[in-house]
Amino acid sequence: MEEPEVIRGPAIHEASVAWGAMRGLVSAMAITLAGASAAHGNDSAGVQPFSAKLEPKAMHEECVKLQAGEKRNYYWKADNAVDFNIHYHDGPEVFYPVKRDGMRGDGGSFAAKIGQDYCWMWTARDKPVKLEGRIESK
Repeated sequence: MEEPEVIRGPAIHEASVAWGAMRGLVSAMAITLAGASAAHGNDSAGVQPFSAKLEPKAMHEECVKLQAGEKRNYYWKADNAVDFNIHYHDGPEVFYPVKRDGMRGDGGSFAAKIGQDYCWMWTARDKPVKLEGRIESK
């Protein structure tokens, strides 16, 4: 039985044929992402935009590590009612500095009382929900 031949160097698998199409796809994706970022007002590194589609009873979380006294401004809206909270875990216990049920939008400023990983959480009720918003560090 013959040993396979070892070939060193870059592998070329019809790259020259597909590269043009891939370059166009990558450019289109970059433009789309830049447009989505602008649509959410993400013009600084301190903005964390989000969007999610939730099925009934499903949930979505956005989590941020905050030090005591650190603040985050936030804004969100939903096309159907959701239960909303900002919470953190300490061992097996869950603490809810903010908890609101049946909301279609909210916003404000949240200040951490202690250093923790805080999560903004939305839970859909009986209908699907389109959710979008942002959490800002400035």
